[in-house]
Amino acid sequence: MDSRSVRKHQAILDAATSVFLNKGYAGTSMDDIAKLAAVSKQTVYKHFADKEKLFAEIVLATTDRIDAMVDLVAGIPADAAALDENLTRLARRFLGALTQPRVIQLRRLVIANADTFPELGAAWYEQGFERVLATLAETFRRLTDAGLLKTPDPVLAAHHFSGLLLWIPVNQAMFHGGPQHTDADLDRYAQGGIRTFLAAYA
Repeated sequence: MDSRSVRKHQAILDAATSVFLNKGYAGTSMDDIAKLAAVSKQTVYKHFADKEKLFAEIVLATTDRIDAMVDLVAGIPADAAALDENLTRLARRFLGALTQPRVIQLRRLVIANADTFPELGAAWYEQGFERVLATLAETFRRLTDAGLLKTPDPVLAAHHFSGLLLWIPVNQAMFHGGPQHTDADLDRYAQGGIRTFLAAYA
């Protein structure tokens, strides 16, 4: 694609993301997207064959942003003196990234359409959050080998770590329609979660 076509493609993606998040899949039309992107409906169809393919592209594009989280999780040093501090810092950034309003909105959108597009929902989970969990499990395995943790089942430990952190703010957000927490709440969830995690696994 030439530069003008690339710009139009991105404008359509940005518009589609906004409309899908605000109106849901069923409530969104290609006319809505074209209007917000300031292009013709014909142009939208030139770039995307149908609404389903456009929806799939915007959902799966968000999994690329998980790379930074994967790198962060993989980078925890095997430092016994600072294990609590390092895990708490990771927990706080983990919470901050996964409770952003746009992330919560997208999570709700994918779940709301999981019956209609089960393969898309599975791909979003596998390429995103499950990849973080796998990296977290590998990190816990490394810290166990170094004698800093005791995780006979590192994958289960990764799920426990995530659950301790995300259960409260994500459930509140999912049922209320948006984040309900403050930064102070996230600090408290991070500290309490790591304290509980280390009581079980240190």
